[in-house]
Amino acid sequence: MRRLLAILSTALLLSKLTAAALQPALPVWDDAARTELEAAGWMAGELLVWDDSPTEHAATVAELPLDIPQPTAGEIAESEEAPEKIPEKYWAEYFAERPKSFLVDPQGLLGPVDFRDRLGFLGYHSSDSVIDLYVYVFKGEQDIPGELREEELMERFFSEGRPAVVIYYYMGAPQRSVLNLSPSLTDAVTPAEQRRSLESSVMQALKDAEPAGQIASFLVQMSIRIYWMESMLGGGDSNGEQISAVVRAAKPPEKRSTTMEKFQPVFDLAKPFLIPVSVIFGLVIAAIGLCFWIRQHARYRFPDIEVEPRLGGAHAAGVGAVISFASAALPPASQRDQVPDYLRRA
Repeated sequence: MRRLLAILSTALLLSKLTAAALQPALPVWDDAARTELEAAGWMAGELLVWDDSPTEHAATVAELPLDIPQPTAGEIAESEEAPEKIPEKYWAEYFAERPKSFLVDPQGLLGPVDFRDRLGFLGYHSSDSVIDLYVYVFKGEQDIPGELREEELMERFFSEGRPAVVIYYYMGAPQRSVLNLSPSLTDAVTPAEQRRSLESSVMQALKDAEPAGQIASFLVQMSIRIYWMESMLGGGDSNGEQISAVVRAAKPPEKRSTTMEKFQPVFDLAKPFLIPVSVIFGLVIAAIGLCFWIRQHARYRFPDIEVEPRLGGAHAAGVGAVISFASAALPPASQRDQVPDYLRRA
């Protein structure tokens, strides 16, 4: 059996070798012929891609004239999207004088509620810091006119008074914001610190997707940087001492309300009596409260009064007696005299 299996396997191997020897060999390219065909425009598998010969197709395309007109200078200028300029009617409100408000938005880019909230925040910052923060609001794609120089505006409007940080803020594009300092702060705050303050504020703004939320986050972070800048300026170096002196001199005294000034003499006269009047008023309130509590928790006790016997007995069926008192306002315990008023049934 083993010999038969060995004979069969040997025969099968011989048949495979014979079949392989009888198969025709694969064609081999001649290098010279292949180079000549490729130079003529031949490409392997061209019949699978085009219906006609790609060589003829390429020749047809090569014969077509390429008459493509070149763009003119006007078309090139129009294709470049020019930045939007701020309308001239708003120039005076933006750049004619030192702003009377911490938030300058003549174009109405902020809604009424957002404008009030941002202005309130800037006012709170000014009351708590020696460095004011002014914000000019522009559209995200607008540009400041080239004839207006920011350095000249800062020198003209912010040379006197309290030190100020002025921000040119672009709605929806906080990364375009520009930071300017009043002349009293320029020499004390380094350009590196200015750049860090602006970058950190922009990063906080970009965390919000809404333009209104962006400017809110931007102002909060910029206010924090100004507080930190202020504390750093008072650290003891020459620049810090100089700017601290300028800040203290520029900070005006707090203004009192005119109504308070009118009634100030009356307040001065009443001040010695304030404590006694407060004590008396407190005692009166305590007495009223005590009386109210006593009335709410009062208990009344009725006296035991002997009733005269009826028909020789202590009590009898169908016979009753009514006990009444002279006054309904006094407690029953303080009234000892009863008023005879009997009801009998026949």
